[in-house]
Parts: sequence; structure tokens; C-alpha cells
Amino acid sequence: MTAPPYRLLFCDLRSDQLLDALPVQGVSLDDYIGKTGRLTGTVPIPNRGIAERARRAILPGRTGVWVERGRDIWWGGVLWTLALASDARGFLGAQIQAGGWESYLYRRLLYDTQTAEQVDQLDIARGLVDYAQNTPGGALGITYGTDVSGVLRDRTYLRYDLTSVGDLLDDLAAVENGFEWRIASFRDADGRRVKRLQLGHPIIRTGASEIVLDHPGPVLSYTWPVDATGKANAWQSRGASVNTNQAADSFPLTSPVLVDDADIAAGWPRLDGSSDYTTVERQTTLEAHARADWNAARTPVQIPEVEVLLGGAITPALLGATIRLRVRDLWHPTALDALYRVVGLSINPPERGRPETAKLFLEVP
Repeated sequence: MTAPPYRLLFCDLRSDQLLDALPVQGVSLDDYIGKTGRLTGTVPIPNRGIAERARRAILPGRTGVWVERGRDIWWGGVLWTLALASDARGFLGAQIQAGGWESYLYRRLLYDTQTAEQVDQLDIARGLVDYAQNTPGGALGITYGTDVSGVLRDRTYLRYDLTSVGDLLDDLAAVENGFEWRIASFRDADGRRVKRLQLGHPIIRTGASEIVLDHPGPVLSYTWPVDATGKANAWQSRGASVNTNQAADSFPLTSPVLVDDADIAAGWPRLDGSSDYTTVERQTTLEAHARADWNAARTPVQIPEVEVLLGGAITPALLGATIRLRVRDLWHPTALDALYRVVGLSINPPERGRPETAKLFLEVP
């Protein structure tokens, strides 16, 4: 069965007005929870007419890109770079790179002090996005819901720190008992293109029924790395330098040193780690960051990758969904059978001699 064709919709970033729809070659796109997705590809320029259309539509920093597969929206983001390339045979192509809609929030700085006292953390997150969108020229049409987490926070974001909205969202989400965030792209029931801020406490979950993937079977290949380079069973975080006496030396705020005695007693060597939060001036906030970072660092990171054929239930909507992975091979003679959450996808559209595949990045529970 032939896969539906891919094409790129180039739109004005602010109004989302369609500028043009152009074919693309060598496209590669990915999307993640907790990391900005990326698109690369080449728009072929076979004649003067296409060249004129591409010049009008491909404006880095000003153009939004939607990826259509058939009639479905599979990805969306901001076009940031263009490299016009001509090969030895004279074939011309516009090589483009785009970042997911989240990438725009990392280009927006907080120029006005914002304060929240005992406000739900998801409302603080939405308020930061509102700040970005309520400035002249800043509205991208990002929508959101009204769900709350029940976790109240005190936050003061000073204009002097010149921190990006994206970084503030990351810091707010990364604290103990925090949340996950991303901006999803899809077409709604009325056919409109939608940019939707997804907030999940404590994590983003989608899909009501689990998908079963087998190897051998629909799973073409897999990679199962175990990385202990970031493991730490002892941790301390540093905050801002707080000093009311200008004549005295200035020292940063620090959390207590957190040590996992049970881990060391079980035979692990002492492994130290640290993190810096140079804008955090509250001790309680810093300690909440330290606990979250320490908890994340104590277990060696495992992000398995499985490659599957695209289609059916395997779409970008799978981000946040649970799959059941079953593997039987020499390493798993008694068969691995476990549930995992999909936290990333990397899609390779079909090319000559290559099927349409996707890599799923999984979170080990």
C-alpha cells in the first residue's frame, strides 16, 4: 500500500495565512516531550516558477511550517534557516531547518517582572505563554486548556534576569512534583490547523488503549542503551547569590547535600552531581529543584529506541501514549514483556528503495 504523500505548508508565522504548499525531498522530522522537535528537508527548485514561489514563501524567522501527510497535520514549527544549494549537475534545492513551535518561546525574553503567589503551577505556565503572546507581534495563536495540577507555587520572575520564556517553563516544570509541557500540532474536526499547549501533571499521557509491538514482528530493530554517565547518588544544587551586605563576600544559596545511603550500601560507588539555578532566591524552591534533580539522577538513564513501520496506530499522536513491547531474542530468552511510554518520535518518510518508518523513543518505567 502506497503511503500518503508528504508536503510542506508554508504560512505567515503570525497570521497562519497560507503562503504556499511545496513538495519536499529528504525530509526528516522528530517530536519529543521535554525537548524541541526539528525538521530538515530540501525543497527542489526545478524551474523559474518554483524558484519565485519559494522565494516568497521561505522566509526564515517569519514563516511557519506545517507538515501534511495526506490530509493530516503531523508536525508544525518555525522555519529558522535556509541554505540554497546547487550541486555539480546544476540541480538547485532550498535546504531548510525548522524547530517546533516551542523554539519560538526560547526566542522570547521576559522584559517585565512577573509575580505569582500560591498560584497553580499550570496557571503560571499558561501565564508565561500569555505574556509572550500578548506583546505586539508575539501572538502565534497557541491555544490551551484549563486543567490544573493542584500544586500551588510562589514565583517571582525579575525583568533584570532576561530569561527566555521557554527556559522559565522548563525550570518551573523541572521542580519536584512538577509537570511536562509541549506544543502539539494537529487539524481539528473543522479542518483548522491547531497549535495546542499540552500540560501534563506529573506527565503527559495520551491514548486510552495500549498498542502491542513485537520483535520479531512489527519492530524492525531496536537499540537499548544504558547510560550511567549521568548517574549521581549524592547531589547539591546552587541558587542565586543572596547578599544584603555589600561589604561582605557573596556566596550562592545552596541546598543540603542529598545522599542515597541505600544505594551506596547496595554496592554502588559514591557518585556526585550538582545543578545551578542562578535566578532562584528562595531556599524552599531551590531544595525542591535539588530533590527533583537527585531523584532523576539516581537511576541510570535508559531511553530505548525501536524502529517500526509507519502507519495505522503509529502516528505523531502517539506521543505520551503507552505501548506494550514484547521482545524475544538471545538477550531476552524468556521474552521481555513490559509497558513503556512514548516520549519521542523520529519519522523517516518513504524515499526510493526505503519504506516509511519511525523510531519511537521510550521511557522506562
